[in-house]
Amino acid sequence: MARPLRIIFPGAFYHVTSRGNERKNVYKSKRDREKFLEYLESASERYKAIIHAYCLMDNHYHLLVETPLGNLPQIMQHINGAYTTYFNVKRKRSGHLFQGRYKAILVAIDEYAKELSRYIHLNPVRAEVIEIPEKYDWSSYKFYIGKQKPPEWLYRDFILGYFDTNISNAQKNYQSFVNTLANKQYENPLEGVVSSTLLGSAEFIDFIKEKYLLGKEPDNNLPALKELSERASMRDIFNEVESEVNEELSLTRDIKLYLCRRYTRERLKDIGKHFGIGESGVSQAYRRVLEKIPKNRKLKIQIEKIEKNLSLSRMKT
Repeated sequence: MARPLRIIFPGAFYHVTSRGNERKNVYKSKRDREKFLEYLESASERYKAIIHAYCLMDNHYHLLVETPLGNLPQIMQHINGAYTTYFNVKRKRSGHLFQGRYKAILVAIDEYAKELSRYIHLNPVRAEVIEIPEKYDWSSYKFYIGKQKPPEWLYRDFILGYFDTNISNAQKNYQSFVNTLANKQYENPLEGVVSSTLLGSAEFIDFIKEKYLLGKEPDNNLPALKELSERASMRDIFNEVESEVNEELSLTRDIKLYLCRRYTRERLKDIGKHFGIGESGVSQAYRRVLEKIPKNRKLKIQIEKIEKNLSLSRMKT
């Protein structure tokens, strides 16, 4: 059976969801929801989980959670396991409550903190349960906008810090930020998830792959790892660059070298052979493009489009 890829390390941020088995309700009473929140609190106390945002719907939930100890499996085993035991005992049932394994997306939090928190807090609006998010009792939104005193285990400061240093202003600005999109169509931030596992820029994806997945062999039981292990061919890169880039020959060549160095499994020596240069020449071209990208908006856009065509588009869910 296919397993989800878990990338675990201290300080990681995740968007976590879990649905009821056969999409059945996992909360059937006010007490059920209160009990689930108690397990979020105990996860914070026992496993140092930092809960940034949450929303409990009838048949699923959303969490934005940080793991200072790099222990997401223990945190989720506690939350889902303890709640399942409570639910089953209360209703004299047995078996699974949640459908399969929980889904955890590793997030580049600085890029997506605001958008994911808004996405989570607007969940009941999208589901047409309520018209405005502050009317929903079972999300962290009311605490974010100062409608109620927050529990000690809910950590709002990180996200509210994006909106103002003064807490009152931050709450007002955050409410405006969220409510602006209530009952409107907007881009789902999770559309950018790569291989059901990662959400972030191409640089973030590369960093995670190089630091935590380098050397791991593709595994048919881990489809996400297999997808992330795939590489473009040099011919793919040449074709994409030639169709997207209309620059002087030396820059076009450097872009090809940069992308070959970054996105193929070829050794520097073998890449260099195609261009009639040595390994140091490949490295120098790579550095030249790397230095130009932050300064040249046109180049940055061109490379991002090529990167998407070469790799990210094949990995999206």
